[in-house]
Formats: sequence, C-alpha cells, structure tokens
Amino acid sequence: MSQRWKADLALTGVCLIWGATFVLVKEALNAVSTMLFLTLRFALAAIALWFVFRGRGSHFPRNRKRELAIGALVGFCLFSGYVLQTMGLRYTTAAKAGFITGFYIVLVPVFNAILRRRMPQLSEAAGVIASAVGMAMMTLNSFSLSIGVGDLLVLGCTVAYAAHILVLGHFSGTMSYETLAVNQIATGAVIGALTFWWVETPRFVLTTGVVAALGVTSLLATALAFSIQSWAQQFTTPTRTALIFALEPVFAWITSFLVAGETLTARATFGAVLILAGILLVELKPFRLSTG
Repeated sequence: MSQRWKADLALTGVCLIWGATFVLVKEALNAVSTMLFLTLRFALAAIALWFVFRGRGSHFPRNRKRELAIGALVGFCLFSGYVLQTMGLRYTTAAKAGFITGFYIVLVPVFNAILRRRMPQLSEAAGVIASAVGMAMMTLNSFSLSIGVGDLLVLGCTVAYAAHILVLGHFSGTMSYETLAVNQIATGAVIGALTFWWVETPRFVLTTGVVAALGVTSLLATALAFSIQSWAQQFTTPTRTALIFALEPVFAWITSFLVAGETLTARATFGAVLILAGILLVELKPFRLSTG
C-alpha cells in the first residue's frame, strides 16, 4: 500500500474519531461552557503529547524558533476556527453554521489553486462539488438568504479551517510531525486560556460525562487526531484532506444512530452518498482532463 493511501486511511480514521465523539461532547456541553471545554481539551492534549514526544523531533537549537513560529501559525488557524464558530453559533442556527462551515471543502482547492497557480483536475472539481452539495443536504433543513453577524463569524471559521489544512500541508514535510503536533495544540491551549473568560460566561460542573468527554476528546480527538493529521498531510493533498473530513457528519450520524437511535432522512442519506461519491471521484480520478 502506498504512503498516500495509508495517509488517506489514517485521515479517515481521524474523521471517524471526530464523528464518534460528537454525541459525547454534546452531552458534556450541558455541564460545561464551550470555550472552557475546548481550552481544557487542548491543554490536556498538549500535556499528553509533550510527555509522549519529549526527546523526539528536532534536536537543532537553530530550528526551534522557526518550529515554534510554524506551530503557532498552524495552531492559530486551527483554534481561530473553533473560536469563530463558537461565537457565530450565538447569532445563527446550528444548521446554517454547519452548512457554512462545510464550505471549507470548496475553499481548500480554490485557495490551493490560487497559491499554486494551477487549476484543479476535472475529477477534483467534480468531487468537491458533489461533496459540498452532500454536506448541504446533510446539514440544512431550511435556509434563509439573509446574512447576519453570526453567519459572517462562521464564514471566518470556514476560512480558518481551510487555512489550517493548507498551512499544515505546506509545512508538514519540513519538520517532524511530533513537533508540529505539539506546537499547534499548545498554541490552541494558550489562545483558549486567553479568550474563554471573555468570549463566554465560564461554567463548569464536574460530572462523569464531562470527565469522560475531556478524556476521550483530549487524548483521541485532539492529541492523536492532530498528530495523525500532521503526519498524513506529508503524503496527501489538501484537497483530499478536506474531502475526507467531509465524512465527519456521516460518522456523527452513524454514532447517533447506534447510541441514540437517531434516524437519517432520505435527503440526508442522499447527501451522505454524494459525499462518498465526491471522495471516490478524487481518489479514483475517472476524468483525467484538467479544468484549465
């Protein structure tokens, strides 16, 4: 199996982890405020990775400033997405926020084409469109054309997530993935510590559900997931990464169905099929012609 396929499968595993933890996080947020939860999640993940990866990565002092700067940039893009999405949800609906956030599937190949001055292949363009439509069908029940402050904040989140994938893809091959993972997650923890107390009214009730959610999300959905992403993006493209991450709502529904018995409408089912079809279009490339 090629490194590219290993990377794509690893990213699919990451998406499975994120989707599977959706129900757990949703329950925990009844007892703890969102930004405080994210801050604790990233802080615990950074501590765990520091213990696991200490002594690994770069051993050249002259590279440390550069590595810290890169990790700070990647972490800033990542956590900014979380902050903007959280703030935006105050002023818009969850369905609309989910739809707008899904636009990173489109933004990643567009930004990548602009930066590289190369038009995407026809299969990539078709896959992106199919997955974007599928994401809309899975997340939207109704839609208003009005654009409010919340929508703009979530749109900023979408740009931040797209930037995270692109920046991580650019730098993932220039330094050890261990160092990149630790630095970006630690940056997120610092940003969270500086913002949670004014972005929201902090609330924390110690329950078994909160402890379980923090343990699972910090160790699996953050420490492990972003370490895998930092490694995998050395071998796959940003466009494929964005498309694979479009599977998150599919895995979230599967988990909700198994745990809570939540059913999927025919429309949302077709949306899930479109997401899978979009990924297959990019992976198998049945159309070899370029769009440019």
